Formats: sequence, structure tokens, C-alpha cells
Amino acid sequence: MELHQAAATLITLTLFLLPSTTNAHNISSILAKYPDFSTFNNYLTITLLAPEIYRRETITVCAVDNPAMDRFLSNGLTLGAIKNVLSLHVLLDYFDAEKLLLIPNGTAQSATLFQATGFSPDSSGFVQITNLNGGNVGFSPKDDSRAAPVAATFVKSVEAVPHNLSVIQISAALLSSAAKATAPVPAPTPAPAPSEVNFTVALWTHGCSAFAALLLASAAVEQTFEANSLTGLTVFCPSDEAMISFIPIFENLTVDGKQSLLEYHGMGFYKSLSSLRSTNGPASTLATDGATKQFRVNVQNDGNDVTVKTPMVTAKIVGTVLDKDPLAIFQLDKVLMPLELFSSPAPEAHAKAPKPSAPAPDAPAGSPADGPNRKSNGAAARFISSGVILSIGFAFLLQF
Repeated sequence: MELHQAAATLITLTLFLLPSTTNAHNISSILAKYPDFSTFNNYLTITLLAPEIYRRETITVCAVDNPAMDRFLSNGLTLGAIKNVLSLHVLLDYFDAEKLLLIPNGTAQSATLFQATGFSPDSSGFVQITNLNGGNVGFSPKDDSRAAPVAATFVKSVEAVPHNLSVIQISAALLSSAAKATAPVPAPTPAPAPSEVNFTVALWTHGCSAFAALLLASAAVEQTFEANSLTGLTVFCPSDEAMISFIPIFENLTVDGKQSLLEYHGMGFYKSLSSLRSTNGPASTLATDGATKQFRVNVQNDGNDVTVKTPMVTAKIVGTVLDKDPLAIFQLDKVLMPLELFSSPAPEAHAKAPKPSAPAPDAPAGSPADGPNRKSNGAAARFISSGVILSIGFAFLLQF
């Protein structure tokens, strides 16, 4: 438990140091505080809408309580239809209680995540908001350019981050015939096809949440992994324990260095565990330049054990997150360190004593040599010792 708490704090601080995450919305963590919304929260995770909400800067989530979700789920919809309907509950604008009651001319229309997917026909991806008699506010999904009868009413405000995130409760699910009929994602099966698997969610739920958080913090890296996950991808994800202890070193890298290190943990082709167990030799990574042999790893096997070696460190595969063509994800006990980013090997955990050239006690072991990739020890110390836990963090990554 102490490790998980430390992990949550370090991930929170790390991601808030990166500009792309300053406005991220941890909807899973917010709703986890309210048991009445547990079913709604679970389906945001199952349908992969939670990561979509995370990426948005200005958003309103219209949550429904467990009884309302039970009534909605009794319709027997496929997972794809459930996702589309729930995506109507995510408005791409900010509406708190005050703004809802002060809508100009008494009515407003908001785009939703369903509209943003491109699957919604005509204007069916919009929700109409109307001030009703007695100070009530109604919500109506639009179908075929016409407003449907009021499907739900405003109940209360749950939480709000002014002008960025508002979580409100509405009385019922916004059932839209267009959303129910348009279901690009098939119903769940015991073993979903790889194309249906969100690899970052798979990382979150299998002990690689710190690595997943860093991927989400870099849009370019995340896109590279996602694109390859459809055609062929092997990911070597460091365990949370390994990644968290490495974060101060990671923060000393340049932006390009961080991107290269993350891409160094992926190969742009599918390799099953059985294939890795019969493979010995160098392999290119997503960080490898096609014109050079840089950023390569060396895969070695010894019986059932498989190690991934770099000039800096030897990491062992300690678990399988996913192994189904075209996507394989394996957990490592260490972070892979490329020679191209680090000038001297990091001491192995079993080393009896530091070498004479080991870094000073207040510097992280294996940190980059002086140069453009190194920051002051004071910055790293401030990062580690900070006691401020920001209000929107990544504790939920360790709770799936």
C-alpha cells in the first residue's frame, strides 16, 4: 500500500511537470469517491471512454446513478451501443449548475463525444439543454436534426473545476435511437480481438500504470504505439516499481530524450513469448532510425527466461500482460536504458559496492552525464521531496 501511495504521488507530480497533462481530467478517480455512480464509472472504463475524457481540456460529464444505469443496461445493448450512448453523456463544453440556470434564451446545444467520433449521423451527436418550468433543466439527445422529448433532468452538481471540468448528475440515461443503432464496437467476448484492446488501458491494469501515464503525457509517442498496435507491436513495459524509481532520471532527459526512451521500449512488429524464447540477437525498436543501428536491444533466452539487454542494463521479462497477434506486452523488472542517452552504465541492483565513478549520493544512480540531458540536482531533489499532492492526480492508474 505504501508503494502504491508513493507511486500515485510521484506519477502525479511527474505528469503535472509535463505541459500536455496540466488540464487532464481524472474522471475515474473523481467518480470513485461516489459509490452511487460506481456502475457508470465502471462502464466509462470498460468502454474506454475514461481515457478519452482524460485527453479533453473542457468537458462536462453527465453522470447517472446506479439505479438509472441498471434501467439503461436492461435494454440488452451491445458494448458498442453502450459506449455510444454513454458518449452522449460527455459534453464538449463546460456547464456547471450556475451556467445551466443562466442559459441565454433558455436553451443551448452542445456537441458530445459521440459527435466527435464521426459515427453519429446528421446532428444526432448533440444534446439540447433546456430550462424548464420551476427552475428545472432538461437534457434531450438529438436524432435526425430534431430534439427528442426531454430524456433527463438536472439533479445536482457533483464536482467542478471552473471552466474546465464539470461533473453533474442527471436523472436518467440519454437514450438516443441513433446511438443505439450505431455500434462500431462489437459486444464483449471472453478474449477480445487485439484491434479492440486499448493497450494503454491494458498497461494500467497489469502493473505498468506509471509507464502508461508517461505514454499518455506524450501525444507523439502514444500515437506511435497506437498506430503499430494495429499492424504489429511488442511492448516491454517496466513494472511500476522499476519505472517509479527511474522517474527522477527520466526527468533529467530532454524532450527528445524522453520520447526516444519511451519508444525504446517498443518494437514495431509482433513477437510472441514463445518466439522470444527461441530468439537470440539484436532487434530494432520504435526509436531506431532506419538509416542507423542506434537504439537497438539484444534479446537473449535461457530456457524459459527471456532477457532484454542494452549496453547499460539487463532486464528480465517477469510477466505477460497480453500476447495475441498483432499485439504483445511483456513486463520487465527494469527500465531499458539506451547507450545513446546515457554515457555510463547504471549500477545493477546486485552490485556489492559503487564504482569509483559512481554519482554523488544526492544524484540518482545511473543518471545521465553532464550535458544537455542533465538538469540540476536541486530540480530532482525538489521533484522527489515535494509534499504537494495536486488535486487531480493519477492514483486511479494503480486502482484498476
